[in-house]
Amino acid sequence: MAVALTTLVEEADRYLGSAKIQDYCPNGLQVEGRPQVTRIVSGVTASQALLDAAVEAGADLVLVHHGYFWKGENPCITGMKQRRLKTLLKNDLSLLAYHLPLDVHPEVGNNVQLARQLDITVEGPLDPNNPRVVGLVGSLAEPVSARDFARRVSEVMGREPLLIEGEEIIRRVGWCTGGGQGYIDQAIAVGVDLFISGEASEQTFHSARENGVSFIAAGHHATERYGVQALGDYLARRFALEHLFIDCPNPV
Repeated sequence: MAVALTTLVEEADRYLGSAKIQDYCPNGLQVEGRPQVTRIVSGVTASQALLDAAVEAGADLVLVHHGYFWKGENPCITGMKQRRLKTLLKNDLSLLAYHLPLDVHPEVGNNVQLARQLDITVEGPLDPNNPRVVGLVGSLAEPVSARDFARRVSEVMGREPLLIEGEEIIRRVGWCTGGGQGYIDQAIAVGVDLFISGEASEQTFHSARENGVSFIAAGHHATERYGVQALGDYLARRFALEHLFIDCPNPV
């Protein structure tokens, strides 16, 4: 079954509430392709590898978390950017991208979806007074050691995470997918035993160690695989479309 591209985009925008969220890039339809959609390919980042795989899979639309046209980037269409856009335009492929709207959504958001993967019960936002802090805080059904929880992360993510082991058994968890390691101080302030993010910075080690909390960096790409899959599944169910998630490996 085919659906009009405009109808699909309007529903995705509405569902994610993207018009209400200030971001570092345009959210929604970034490149317009053919007017009808029957097959969606989703992935974390609109890399050349994903675009080539989408063409091979016969996609009409590519749905991603990391799209194009970021604030501060060189606007010239040259080099890597030219090759990516040429692939989309030559093959009449649409590119649909959602950044922060896909981090914060209460059903298909990256942070909620990661909690489901790791069996964390969501309690609420990491900082209720600052909506720009997109992380969450929650609890575990049973307390575990930091090393045991890191093993759980490894099994779910299919990769060995970076672990900084703290002083306490893990009961309360804060997390922010992707590059959210800077929120560790907010997490410490609300009394978590563990903070999880995708990446780590040099100062993250000191914040964790000096405050006695555990920290896990599970990978930017790895922690943000689940939101775009959930959104793709939602749109596929809503419009009776085909949806294929393609995971282009990324060690970061």
